[in-house]
Amino acid sequence: SSQLSSLPLQILLYVNGVYYIFYFLATLAMIIYKSQVFSYPDDFLAPDLAVLFLMAILEVPRLYLGFKGNLTEAEVPLGLSLGLTVGSVVLCVYLLLWQTYVLWADVLLNAVLLSAYGLESGLKVTAIAAFVS
Repeated sequence: SSQLSSLPLQILLYVNGVYYIFYFLATLAMIIYKSQVFSYPDDFLAPDLAVLFLMAILEVPRLYLGFKGNLTEAEVPLGLSLGLTVGSVVLCVYLLLWQTYVLWADVLLNAVLLSAYGLESGLKVTAIAAFVS
């Protein structure tokens, strides 16, 4: 029998997990910085923080299901991970375009994360196609 799991996907999931820790801490630090330096309306601080923490909560099962689905060559966990990736992309786009203040560092961090999500999604779809056939 041949091995169908994707090594590039597994590596990207690992790298994305490490990058997300950096992303979360940097984005949290920037939100705190913006709330101190700029006149950050209190009504908008909570939603920006809520989006960041919701994204962190989604990231854990997204990565777990991605790892599990790829290693066990199971399309259901990998498909669920792909679905959670869509949710993470929406939240990332919120932080890129619609948060109260967007700095150039926000644009850079979110662009890298969105690129990783895009590449990871393509590899997931390819892996699912390999598992099904």
